[in-house]
Amino acid sequence: MILWWVNSHHFKNQLGKILTSSPDIADLTPSFSALSLVRREILYLQHQSQKKTEDLQKQQQILNLAPIGYLYIDPDNQLLWCNQQARQLLQIERWQPGKIRLLLELVRSYELDQLIERTRQAQTPQTEEWVFYRSNYGVSSSFDDALTAITLKATSYPLSKGEVAVFLENQQPLIELSQSSDRAFCDLTHELRTPLTAISLVAENLYNRLENPERRWAGQLLRETHRLSQLVTDWLDLSQLQANPNQMLTYESLELRALIDSVWQTLEPLAQEKQVTLIYNGVSSMELWGDRSRLFQVFLNLLDNSLKHSPSHSTIDINLQLIQYNQKIEVDIIDSGSGFIEADLPYIFDRLYRGEPSRMRQGNDVLSRRQGSGLGLAIAKEIIMAHGGTITAKNHPETHGAWIKLVLKQGLKE
Repeated sequence: MILWWVNSHHFKNQLGKILTSSPDIADLTPSFSALSLVRREILYLQHQSQKKTEDLQKQQQILNLAPIGYLYIDPDNQLLWCNQQARQLLQIERWQPGKIRLLLELVRSYELDQLIERTRQAQTPQTEEWVFYRSNYGVSSSFDDALTAITLKATSYPLSKGEVAVFLENQQPLIELSQSSDRAFCDLTHELRTPLTAISLVAENLYNRLENPERRWAGQLLRETHRLSQLVTDWLDLSQLQANPNQMLTYESLELRALIDSVWQTLEPLAQEKQVTLIYNGVSSMELWGDRSRLFQVFLNLLDNSLKHSPSHSTIDINLQLIQYNQKIEVDIIDSGSGFIEADLPYIFDRLYRGEPSRMRQGNDVLSRRQGSGLGLAIAKEIIMAHGGTITAKNHPETHGAWIKLVLKQGLKE
């Protein structure tokens, strides 16, 4: 009997160490039988499981009401869960909650797959924006059949054990709003072209006939009319580049350094006025396949900006190099001015963006006060993108001046 009691007491003590979920199990162990302790533990675990299930369902309900899409991906790229917005954006119909399937079976998107893979490898949040082409195969009438392509922006976050969370935003309404605004402005510029030409002719006629002080007023009117006409021309040029970039380019083999030299010869009278020198570094010769007149326009705009914002008796550096492994050309244009305002950098290549007045630096001379249409950098970006390249702006760490980097495909014709 004593041996049974000792064994029973020892068993309950061991059971009390095992059954640790319930907070009061240690106090109840001496008073309750082993069977009662097990039953109490089971009931407690059932209650906790039910509570966690309810919390999970509540979180899923909240995510289902969210205006952005959500995907929950496991380490094997299987879709564990997604909300209603994600199903609508990606046209996911062959998936039901609780049924785990490969994401590739449900969504055919190379960009999304690469985003998830990058997130796992880097273990940092990643962002990607792309045009997603939605297939009409197997799509029910509950989805908008008229819309076959939308612009999506995805932000992914690494979770534990290789899982990834992806949030999706529909950028299509913003794209369409921007396109509508651009079309309206383009139509307006078309309408302004004829009256501006007429005003320019009248102003020029008055300027030739009047005497001072009326002549000065007519001259001011003529200059402002020319500036507005240039704005209209630049805007139409930019709109055509965005709409049909390939149709706006005429490709030929050209030597890049010779092209840059010809641009600098155009600006040399202004450079001599400020005593600014161009310093060329890098390979002596570099051929590429591109549109000569358009690339001339790009370098003319960039060097003109550098010259305009450079202090007197300074230099503008151009560094040119070929990246062998991908056959791309890097061109760095660095001036010695005061650089860009950091807050302006994300918007440097936006239409009509001029930045803070302090960017009009060293503004005591006429050259620095020259103003363009505000579209030069936007046009330069579109031309470079049409060539399959990129253009970025930042401040150089040594000169503290503006640093424009161009990356172009060499793309020599075979």
